[in-house]
Amino acid sequence: MLKSLSILNYALIQELTMSPSHSLSMITGETGAGKSIMLGAVGLLLGNRADTKTLFDVDKKCVVEGTFDIQDYSLEIFFEEENLDFESECIIRREISPNGKSRAFINDTPVRLETLKELGKFLMDIHSQHESIMLGDGLYQMALVDAFSKSKNEKSEFKKAFKHFSTAKKNLEKRTIEAQELKKEADFNKFQLEELSQLKLQEGEQSELESQQELLENAEEIKSKIQEILAQLQDEQVGAFRMLSLANQGIQQLTRYAHKFESYSERFKSMLIELKDIAAGLEDEDSIIEVDFEKLETVRERLSKIYHLQKKHGLDSVESLITLEQELAEKVFLVDNLDEEIENLKHELSLAEKEMLAKAKVLTEKRKSSFEPFASQLEKLLQQLGMENAKITFSHQTITPNYEGQDQIDLLFSSNKGISPQPLKQVASGGEFSRLIFAIKYIMADKMALPTLIFDEIDTGVSGEVALQMVRMMQEISKNHQIICISHLPQVAAKGDLHYFVYKDNSSDKTISKIKLLDPEERVMEIAKMIAGANPPMSAFESAKALLKN
Repeated sequence: MLKSLSILNYALIQELTMSPSHSLSMITGETGAGKSIMLGAVGLLLGNRADTKTLFDVDKKCVVEGTFDIQDYSLEIFFEEENLDFESECIIRREISPNGKSRAFINDTPVRLETLKELGKFLMDIHSQHESIMLGDGLYQMALVDAFSKSKNEKSEFKKAFKHFSTAKKNLEKRTIEAQELKKEADFNKFQLEELSQLKLQEGEQSELESQQELLENAEEIKSKIQEILAQLQDEQVGAFRMLSLANQGIQQLTRYAHKFESYSERFKSMLIELKDIAAGLEDEDSIIEVDFEKLETVRERLSKIYHLQKKHGLDSVESLITLEQELAEKVFLVDNLDEEIENLKHELSLAEKEMLAKAKVLTEKRKSSFEPFASQLEKLLQQLGMENAKITFSHQTITPNYEGQDQIDLLFSSNKGISPQPLKQVASGGEFSRLIFAIKYIMADKMALPTLIFDEIDTGVSGEVALQMVRMMQEISKNHQIICISHLPQVAAKGDLHYFVYKDNSSDKTISKIKLLDPEERVMEIAKMIAGANPPMSAFESAKALLKN
């Protein structure tokens, strides 16, 4: 239930607050005064989009805030799922900055608009002229049938089955297309795979082969240079080792003269050991390195094949070629097993379709079972609203299943005796639409569990006794639901527990829309004006008092 509403800096509203009755509140006012603007502001609380064009003062932010009593709505699970703190009194706030940024809050916690929309579905239902137009839409009519027939569980089960079916269908379609492409490439992929497989590539072998090639190509020069170096080191007469041996003897003599030369002796010995180790290493290399033109050609040939495949596939390493080989092997394997996989997917789709159609049939039967009682209740209510000859039926066609089921439902309507019911949007007038949507709201009030209903001039096109009957029905609904009604009819406005008056204030430079809760005397005056105009005669005052008493 909406306990209070405040609007700041929205459209023609500079600042507005109201606390509607827990049962039936009426809002009246001159055309263009801002009654529908209020609904736009309430829509912001329910997650509607907004822009800076709605700002009264473009340099200040717009704030719309509603306080709701939700202690009896069983919303604890919703709040838990959205990670929100649950309180029996819920405050929803929307803020629109001059730069166009919009923010939403639930109990001062920032939330996404989608969250606000979901919560709004549990709190309020706003009737508008747009909804009357929607009444002619098949999907809207189906939603009404689902609500009346209480098909929530059946529809949920169908949607799960339909989603499974859709997924299975997409998987089969995707795999079939992939199979066609893979089969087109199959021969080429097998050729490429065979070409790569024949090489038996090993990780790291390219750098190893390139090192081998470098040695083999320079083997003669390398061996020659090693032998030259060894000769320079090892020649018995003038080799480096001979000269160094003599130098070592001299250093040994120095150590006998003074201890300080012992460190030089140790260092000299270490140098000799390292140099001899180098010579030994060069001797080993000389024995290992061989001039082998046949092996060189083998290495060159393998590297040539590797380079050729790298250039062909636009790759730069053996490791990349190995990865490509694995990918091609997988594609070839898939092609070889495609037929079996596709058959499995077809079987899965067939099972999913059977399940989906079975769930659709259950949903269809549940919906169809509600046609007669729903139509009967609507006809009785329309008769009470002055449409004695109203006739309602529902037509049904089985269609290709979609997310809503396999049903095409049309509400057929006739207001004239002897005329067969036709699709609603082809035959109903504005007043008939208003009465029909009101009758639907009356029936749905308890079934859709909406605590607060807002009627925006739902009495359009009706008057007299019909209007009185409509407001009596509002009073009946208001026993269990909060109703806020924007009306232009005095006999309707007179029946509210509270009466708010919306008016324009032109006292400043800019027109401002304001709202006022009328006291008993002001209410008599407003009802009298609604009956007879700006300067009502005494008879209008008497009529206004009579309406307010009854």
